[in-house]
Amino acid sequence: MADRVADRAESRADLRKRLVAAAADLLVAEGRDAVTTRAVSTAAGVQPPTIYRLFGDMNGLLAATAADGFTRYLTRKSSRAPSADPVDDLRAGWDMHIEFGLDNPAHYLLMYGQPQPGGESDAAREAHRLLREILERVARAGRLTVPVERAAQMVHGAGMGVTFALLALRPEERDLGVSAQTREAVIAAITTDADTDDDLPRASDSAREARRRVLALRSILDDMPATYTPGERMLLEELLDRAGLDPAEG
Repeated sequence: MADRVADRAESRADLRKRLVAAAADLLVAEGRDAVTTRAVSTAAGVQPPTIYRLFGDMNGLLAATAADGFTRYLTRKSSRAPSADPVDDLRAGWDMHIEFGLDNPAHYLLMYGQPQPGGESDAAREAHRLLREILERVARAGRLTVPVERAAQMVHGAGMGVTFALLALRPEERDLGVSAQTREAVIAAITTDADTDDDLPRASDSAREARRRVLALRSILDDMPATYTPGERMLLEELLDRAGLDPAEG
């Protein structure tokens, strides 16, 4: 009995994979409008009701196809071991994001073209977690000058903007220098150089330097001994988060 249940579960999983693969192939070959119930079911060799039984509707199938794109993106992104310099890792992550988008335009548009608040897949949340992880390393190194979540939104938003702008051009018209220059502008806006013994901040940089130190402290709270009550810890986190914000940015 258990074997028959396992067989049915495996068959269902294989069928989902076949439908997602068919949808992905149509997406790449002919674009979003070609991914219809009839076209996908024909390509996968199943009856159209199977899509509704397994995915609820076409939106469910498209969400699964987007998640498949994220999974392949994460496989590529996770394959790179962290280096000694988290800011260099941030650069590499940016370049990998742009490269994936240009290599997989149909998937990228499906993954990022119609964002829904709170509608991210598990894979999309994992991609955001990996970006935060790099930025938390930058903060622990004392080089982040804005809160981690704000930095993540800045990097992610700018990266998407550059990718969409490049995808709107013919391949021969794309200037990848735009990506590199935008990347460096964003990094300059959220980081500072590593400390040196003889490099004290100028007076005009004092507020930025203070935020950098606050954010470095905030990033290592989890590594500190449990000397605070839960209420004290919550208050400390809130105060540090507020102190890490630039008043001009709110």
